[in-house]
Amino acid sequence: MKQLQEEVDTYIGQFKEGYFSPLAMLARMTEELGELAREVNHYYGEKPKKATEKENTIEEELGDMLFVLICFANSLNIDLEEAHNRVMEKFNTRDKNRWTRIETEGE
Repeated sequence: MKQLQEEVDTYIGQFKEGYFSPLAMLARMTEELGELAREVNHYYGEKPKKATEKENTIEEELGDMLFVLICFANSLNIDLEEAHNRVMEKFNTRDKNRWTRIETEGE
């Protein structure tokens, strides 16, 4: 994750404008989420694509979301690997018995 954050930071660092403000970043993230939702709806929902619509993929839209998320984190000096580790600790402690586990052999 650190490598991804560094790669995005190097890319954004080429431009005088730098990172957008937190509110603008949130707006971008919301926009990208809408595009992802539209693609998911086309593939798995009841709304087929129009013949005139550009062919996007869920993978591409998830990539866009990841890029904006990394930009957002970088702009606020948030280490996403550290944030991920904290979330996993929470799931592995507080929520460890929340879901039905798959039984493995020997249990």
